Amino acid sequence: MSNTERIIRLKTVLDRTGLSRSTIYRKIAEGTFPSQVKISIHGAGWHESAINRWIADPAHYREEEPAQ
Repeated sequence: MSNTERIIRLKTVLDRTGLSRSTIYRKIAEGTFPSQVKISIHGAGWHESAINRWIADPAHYREEEPAQ
């Protein structure tokens, strides 16, 4: 697993983006921030590569549609 495919937790996402928790969840609902990945029954995180894509261009980020 490469470093960019690590799963990072909420505290790291908050530190890296400078957003508040409520803003992150609002943006997830709008599709303008990467969705979480479930890592356990009560735990979730984000793919570091998805957070890096958002950081590189937050104004134009859109959640990718799953391939059908």
